[in-house]
Amino acid sequence: MTAGLDDAFRTVTRIRIAAFLSGCDEAEFRAVQEYCDLTPSNLSKNISALEDLGYVAIRKGYVGKTPRTWLALTEAGRSALAGHMAALQEIADSAARHA
Repeated sequence: MTAGLDDAFRTVTRIRIAAFLSGCDEAEFRAVQEYCDLTPSNLSKNISALEDLGYVAIRKGYVGKTPRTWLALTEAGRSALAGHMAALQEIADSAARHA
C-alpha cells in the first residue's frame, strides 16, 4: 500500500459509495444503489466491508410499513476518504511534475 492510500478504497465502487455518502448526512440504500449502478447484493457486500472498518453506519427502519435502510459515512469514513483522495492527488501531482 502506498503511503496515505487506504486499502478499504482499493476499488472504484467503494470510492463512489463513500464519495456519494460524503455529500449528505445519510442516504437511503436504494438511492446509493442507483447512483453507483450496483445490484443490491453488490452494494450490500461493499457496505458491510466499510461498516466493519467503522467507515459506514447502517440504520434500519420503516417508512409506513415498508422496511428501509439508510447509510451514512462516519467521521472515521470521512477522514479516511479525505486521506485517500489526498494521497491520490499527491500521486497525480508527482506524475505531472515528472512528465
